[in-house]
Amino acid sequence: MKDIPKLVLSYNSAQTKFSISFCFFVFQIKRLKDLEKEKDALWSGLEILEKARLWYLQRLEENRAWQDILCACPQARSCLLGSRIQRVNGSLGSVMSEPNAMTGSNPSLLEAVADSDLRWHNSVLTQVKKQPSRR
Repeated sequence: MKDIPKLVLSYNSAQTKFSISFCFFVFQIKRLKDLEKEKDALWSGLEILEKARLWYLQRLEENRAWQDILCACPQARSCLLGSRIQRVNGSLGSVMSEPNAMTGSNPSLLEAVADSDLRWHNSVLTQVKKQPSRR
């Protein structure tokens, strides 16, 4: 009879050790799964950053090519500067007349930018059209 409590105590101790080891194992598995999810999220973010970097590099190349074209044709450059000055003046004028215009999306500002772009393209085409006739 005296051996029975020792046996039960021994069994409970072994079960507790097994239970703690099992809990630790389950915790480690959960931690590994969480780390795997975090790794996947970081790889996705890295992929997005790489795509954004390539997009910006492409825009830089396009802008450099555009600047090379403008440097080759000084009239187009002065025309572009004039268009940009008009755009800035128009934007400043709208800000001064409508102080709350920048708080939300302003369709009139977008229309003004589109209008400025159209005017610039029109003036470039006019410059190009005038060049052959001057010869």
